[in-house]
Amino acid sequence: MPLEPLVCARTATRVSSVLNRDVKHFGKQHLFDGSAETCWNSDQGTSQWVTLDFPRPVKVSQLHIQFQGGFSSQLCTLEGCRTGEELVKISELYPQDSHAMQISFQVEETVLDKLKITFGSSTDFFGRVVVYHLGVLGERL
Repeated sequence: MPLEPLVCARTATRVSSVLNRDVKHFGKQHLFDGSAETCWNSDQGTSQWVTLDFPRPVKVSQLHIQFQGGFSSQLCTLEGCRTGEELVKISELYPQDSHAMQISFQVEETVLDKLKITFGSSTDFFGRVVVYHLGVLGERL
């Protein structure tokens, strides 16, 4: 079965922070807008994250991500759960410090309603992370 994008208009998205609280220019909506001109830019801090609450259960298979070089995460921890359960670690990914789209992250297929991606070990001295594109692919159940 072909993989499909799992994030839709009804997916509730939260982020750890937004640079200077400037949601208009750097907010979470830019993670999925498909524009090469916009991005989510976190504020400074040691651990940044994104959570996705899907409107119905999904089986996540792949993660596609495009950072701004110099503002990448060297370690991404994926956690997930079903509604009403505690988050459980699914896997760790090790992205490159690059502006290129990184699409090779296969995720251990897990059925979940909520996904949390934690960006640890930022390449930026202040801990900021800049993401131009985030794609979560898999199957809607």
